Amino acid sequence: MSNNMLVELSNAVADAAELAGKSVVMVDARRRFPASGIAFAKDLVLTANHVVEREEDIKVILADGSEVTARLLGRDPGTDLAVLKLDKASAAPAQVSGTPARVGQFVLALGRPSKNGIESSFGSVNSIGGPARTGRGGMLEKFIKTDVVSYPGFSGGPLVNGDGTIFGINTSGFGSGSAITIPADVAWKIGEILARHGKIKHGYLGIRSQTVNIPAESQKALKREQETGLLLVGLEEDSPAGKAGLMVGDILVSIAGQPVEHHDELFARLSGDMAGKSVAVEILRGGKVESVNVVVGER
Repeated sequence: MSNNMLVELSNAVADAAELAGKSVVMVDARRRFPASGIAFAKDLVLTANHVVEREEDIKVILADGSEVTARLLGRDPGTDLAVLKLDKASAAPAQVSGTPARVGQFVLALGRPSKNGIESSFGSVNSIGGPARTGRGGMLEKFIKTDVVSYPGFSGGPLVNGDGTIFGINTSGFGSGSAITIPADVAWKIGEILARHGKIKHGYLGIRSQTVNIPAESQKALKREQETGLLLVGLEEDSPAGKAGLMVGDILVSIAGQPVEHHDELFARLSGDMAGKSVAVEILRGGKVESVNVVVGER
């Protein structure tokens, strides 16, 4: 009985690798060995930024072995993601998992570091965290850590669920000594922005702040449990926040309807395509809740 179960598990893992592998490509865009990428549209490939050293004449090998020329469409060093545009719309887009990864789940890391086909590494999800600064001027809303081995050339490849769908994209480009996975909902959103604009606009309010506790009475006014917010202790000259009427002494508690308890959360809320938009910033002023519309600046 146990032998049959092991065979079934083994076959299921192989089936998952085969299904996901149809969307995994080889990316030849640097002087050293190639890396991997994930097709997220028929003519678009998402990969790790640090493996893209050439912007033109990039070679991509698809799952069927065919070679397609590509060029760099956009990159974001802060999140170590890049988007390539294929000359021919011939890739098979990946299927994203309908449920997020959970700690303890068995997962596969896939890569296509050579023309010989896909390679895999088996393990489990250790932890899920975020938001977190990347150390490269970027912010990851979420990230996944696993114990899978990231072999050379695996950066840009997917983390795969047991049914062959994609949990996210793997990268070893943050210098931590191990690979992390950027969840698909985060990576795909960044990829779509890069495909449209070529870069990620980093928004800012022009404030100096510190984390403070929110009194119980003020939490009642917010009508939610939120223990901390950001006390404004300074405003840059001609800052977006100052132009909108924010003042030193205000406590910023949310932006665009999303609670802000720490600086990293504010940084995450302002990333993506927030720059240039008018957003509602919720503050506590004299213990009362007020909403101010701020046009987010761009760095």
